[in-house]
Amino acid sequence: MPFPATHPALERALLDHGYLEPTPVQSAVLQEEASERDLLVSAQTGSGKTVAYGLAFAPTLLGDAERFGTPGAPLALVIAPTRELALQVQRELVWLYGPAGARVASCVGGMDVRREARALEDGCHIVVGTPGRLRDHLERGRLDTASLRVAVLDEADEMLDLGFREDLEFILDSTPAERRTLLFSATIPRDIATLARKFQKNAFRIDTVDQSQPHGDIDYRAIRIAPNEIEHAVVNVLRFFEARGAMIFCQTREAVRHLHASLTERGFNVVALSGEYSQSERTHALQALRDGRARVCVATDVAARGIDLPNLELVIHAELPNDRDTLLHRSGRTGRAGRKGTCVLLVPYTRRRKAEGLVAQARVDVLWGGPPTADQIRAADQTRLMQDPAFSEPGTEEDQAMAKALIAERTPEEIAAALVRIMRARLPAPEELFDAGQPVERAPRERPDKRQREDFRQEGGRPPRREPREHGEASEPRASFGEGSREPSRSSEPMVWFKMNVGRTNNADPRWLVPIICRLGHVTKNEIGVIKIFDRETKFEIAESIAPRFASSVRRSTNDENVHIQPAAGTLPELRKTASRPTGPRGDRSAPGREFPARPDRGPAPERGPRPPRDAAPAADAGARDGAPAPRKFDKPFAAKKRDKPSFEKPAFDKSGDRGGPSSFAPRDKKKPRKGV
Repeated sequence: MPFPATHPALERALLDHGYLEPTPVQSAVLQEEASERDLLVSAQTGSGKTVAYGLAFAPTLLGDAERFGTPGAPLALVIAPTRELALQVQRELVWLYGPAGARVASCVGGMDVRREARALEDGCHIVVGTPGRLRDHLERGRLDTASLRVAVLDEADEMLDLGFREDLEFILDSTPAERRTLLFSATIPRDIATLARKFQKNAFRIDTVDQSQPHGDIDYRAIRIAPNEIEHAVVNVLRFFEARGAMIFCQTREAVRHLHASLTERGFNVVALSGEYSQSERTHALQALRDGRARVCVATDVAARGIDLPNLELVIHAELPNDRDTLLHRSGRTGRAGRKGTCVLLVPYTRRRKAEGLVAQARVDVLWGGPPTADQIRAADQTRLMQDPAFSEPGTEEDQAMAKALIAERTPEEIAAALVRIMRARLPAPEELFDAGQPVERAPRERPDKRQREDFRQEGGRPPRREPREHGEASEPRASFGEGSREPSRSSEPMVWFKMNVGRTNNADPRWLVPIICRLGHVTKNEIGVIKIFDRETKFEIAESIAPRFASSVRRSTNDENVHIQPAAGTLPELRKTASRPTGPRGDRSAPGREFPARPDRGPAPERGPRPPRDAAPAADAGARDGAPAPRKFDKPFAAKKRDKPSFEKPAFDKSGDRGGPSSFAPRDKKKPRKGV
């Protein structure tokens, strides 16, 4: 359906930018019921809201005039939550109102405030800005809102979440009461409804969001991964889809820095976007994505709203979002304005339940599966090579001459092989991943049959016995993971058992359990012994010499996989304090830490007899060593009803003020009042 009749200048701008049919929200704001009224609009992200409210307030600003007059005090004010969204809105309104001669100014935080002040002083027709910077200009008298006819709140729910309520109320209170107020939001929660009732009059409600239907232009996929293979999974997803533009979302700035460095090292053209970067750096990063100089952007949730990149075909959730709204806004960076996109959620096995809850709340259809394998990526590369547009494009005479020269010097097989090598050299190599959702195939244990056992008996030998298998055991015990390594084996060293809260129900496998144990406990794989996987837990051995350090490390370590390691109950021996306890024979204990050689003239110590019961009378000679143990200091007959409580006495002082010895302690007279401090 073609665009409804709008202003002639705006119609020319729409045709020049290829807008032939309006989106649902654009059609809704152009209907007769919405003309010259306040609007309360809820629409999905990427549905063309900027062009929608640009078309909606055109009759209010232009009326019957062909072009705008001399710029002066602004006629329209657009408020956006972030700098990126405000600058994007400015670019959209510049081309939309360019044929009408509009001057659009921006006022956003992080930009040159003096330049913005000069632009406001020179005059403009439309101002786009963020709440904090707009309020600053208002308080300093640089922004004149006396002639304002329209005020637009874009992404109002995000502005309230960021704490801009006070700034918004201050800005709207300074505008004329007869203005039009257009409020656009992805959802209309209670706070937005309260704000609309306060600042809007007889608002026309437009809802283009069908909460029961998922976004039809986004293909959602969830990929099962091991917790320690997030970076490898990101690499394989990028290589498998080979999108023209991709955005990867992380939770923290540190995660953005780390993943950005890792992808750069592997050869991806990647930029980073987070709150720690300056406005200039963020602008250059987004421009690199629009120009094609970069194909991947690693960002925090600061880029989850409002940013529109025309070539963004892939969104990867390297770390799961905290709530449903963040999931939808992140995913909404792709599949915008009728374009198709793919959203991939990387789900470690420990976050499977959380991911399923987010998907259920968002009401999106998700296809679950394993990570792309290296063979699948190579097959996709081959298909893309066969369908490369370079084979269908017409060649120039220079290209034909070069082709003939190559054919004369080389065979077609050599030319094709060189082409394949050149293309592979530009692509990062895929990673080998473990599918955390697939069971691991294990070879059955070999058990001698009846004839083999009979042969052993006839030869006088003993048939090999099958070792008892603990209930729920799923993996073959091994002496050490360090076989074949350069480090010495610890198979003969005493081991200590630990356990972790994952098992076969969590798809536990030694291939990804060992890296987690090494990372959390600060050990190497050569110091890990037998691993036994049960239904709900896993037990493993650690060399006894490093067990205290390992236990201390796992207590201090924090991890995102929700893996908890602790000593296995009933199997951990008492760890000796090797720093101060003597390690030699018994001798004088007055100097701990020293070793004393045994005296050759002294015989072995007599064996001690059984300990007497608690109510037994103490021996006459407490220091005698006739085989009976010396009575303990606090051994007393056990009272039947009530224990004797020790009396707390106050030390007595002489006239000189000196504290007396132990014999000078005397009970306090309760009748006499206490003196002193």
